[in-house]
Amino acid sequence: MESRYRGLPLCGGELPVLKYLCISNLAVIENIEIRFSEGLTVLTGETGAGKSILIDALGLILGDRADTSVIRTGHDRAEVSAEFELPADEPLLRLLDEQSINVENNEVLIRRVINKDGRSRAYINATSAPIQLLRDTGSLLVDIHGQHEHQSLLKRDEQRELLDSFGNYGGVLNQVSDAFEKWDKTAGELRSLTETGGEFAAQLALLKYQVEELQGLELDEDELDILEGDYKRLSNVNSLLETTQKALDDLYDGEQTVNGRINMIKRTIVEIERVDPTLAGIKELLENAEIQISEAGNELRAYLNNLEQDPARLHQVEQRLDALHDAARKHRVQPRQLFAHFQSITQKLELMERNQARVAALEKERAEALKEYKSAAEKLAEGRRKRAGEMAKRITVELRALGMPDSEFNIAVNSSPDLKPHRKGNNQVEFFVSVNPGQALQPLRKVASGGELSRISLAIQVIANQYRGVPTMIFDEVDAGIGGGIAEIVGNLLRGLAKDRQIFCVTHLPQVASQGDNHFQVLKTSDKKTTQTRVFELDEKERIEEIARMLGGVKISEQSRNHAKEMLQGA
Repeated sequence: MESRYRGLPLCGGELPVLKYLCISNLAVIENIEIRFSEGLTVLTGETGAGKSILIDALGLILGDRADTSVIRTGHDRAEVSAEFELPADEPLLRLLDEQSINVENNEVLIRRVINKDGRSRAYINATSAPIQLLRDTGSLLVDIHGQHEHQSLLKRDEQRELLDSFGNYGGVLNQVSDAFEKWDKTAGELRSLTETGGEFAAQLALLKYQVEELQGLELDEDELDILEGDYKRLSNVNSLLETTQKALDDLYDGEQTVNGRINMIKRTIVEIERVDPTLAGIKELLENAEIQISEAGNELRAYLNNLEQDPARLHQVEQRLDALHDAARKHRVQPRQLFAHFQSITQKLELMERNQARVAALEKERAEALKEYKSAAEKLAEGRRKRAGEMAKRITVELRALGMPDSEFNIAVNSSPDLKPHRKGNNQVEFFVSVNPGQALQPLRKVASGGELSRISLAIQVIANQYRGVPTMIFDEVDAGIGGGIAEIVGNLLRGLAKDRQIFCVTHLPQVASQGDNHFQVLKTSDKKTTQTRVFELDEKERIEEIARMLGGVKISEQSRNHAKEMLQGA
């Protein structure tokens, strides 16, 4: 989601503000509750006091991966809560409303619970929320920059992201992303239809051949049963004639036929029925038997009249059976499965032919999507080249103010039109810098000096993040390797940035700390049994002591205090 704050001043109560942070049983922190204000908030303390743990806690609120090792020893879970106050027209409110999360008084409370069994739960305003929603929410509220940013800053992808943060291209970046999505979806569907290489065409040709071959056989679902029956009858016609004739003779046409014996028995029953009428039923059964035998005899005569040797028909049946069995072997199915197999490959062929038509349509759609993508990507490239020059000039000004008077900064935007489309365009973005007179511009990744890299990183972040749409920014010791008068300039830069948004800075530099609108001290204490970190908001007198400590070390002199007073008054 693109923030409405991109490129706009964020003061006057119109920006979300981190108001409250509560941490329980996280690393060396037992329980801390902190209330924050707008402007530049600095956090100071001895090395190892736990300043960065506060940043890690906020990272959990923003959806960072949870690790059970962060749970304080002796406890079953760690918990972090952060409360943000939002303006009435904040876009995040719409996002939360879409997720059916109720927001009252424009306040959003994000809570993260990490259990010892490895489970992690997240809540937004007491409603259970997936980690991805935490990340989406956090991306609109807070941006964290730590010392590790120096390393990620050397990567071209991060350099492109920073340029795009500064760019404000008027929606072109979204146009490129949308065009890419359209192209990628079409290309993906094409891949699924055409498989890989020439397999689709080869399979289509094979299916056409197989279907045409089986069509030529004019298959019928019940044909095999009929043919096998015909084959058995025609190949055994002599045996059938002989056996059927004998059955007819025995039943009806011979000397001692079944029909004659039944007739004789019936006459006998008729004689004795006169003595015992109860035999009438048996007589009726015998009469029915005579009728059945007569009908059977008629059927046998008809069968014999129609049964004759037919070598031509037998040969025809044998050839048809051979053809069906050969086709079944060729298609690797049982003969009785041949008809079903034919239906199956016919349906598959019809589907592939429909897909072939779809492929043609998709190829047209893909070409149109690619054309649309290239047009948007070229507009983006033009915007990047234009804004790269402006950004480079501004960073050069900041670098010279940071004690690098001979530095030059440049941003190269190279187009690669032949590359596969990318969601963020076909540009390679790389930062180049020269820090010494007469030195050629070199890629930023080849700058060796840690102090120089710190200043370069800070200058880039200050310039780029003036246009980044996140209202709360956190700088975790990004001023490492900087000192003296340059540190004061760094403090001024951060204080200037805080005019437009809420800024937090973890620092060891008194020159930076003195520029803060709000000042918190982080202390680590131990009673030889447990260790815990505490956070205190400092008043004016306490700030003098803390900045004096930062100036003079363990032993604070009156001179250090006076110097601290001057720094605060100057700020």
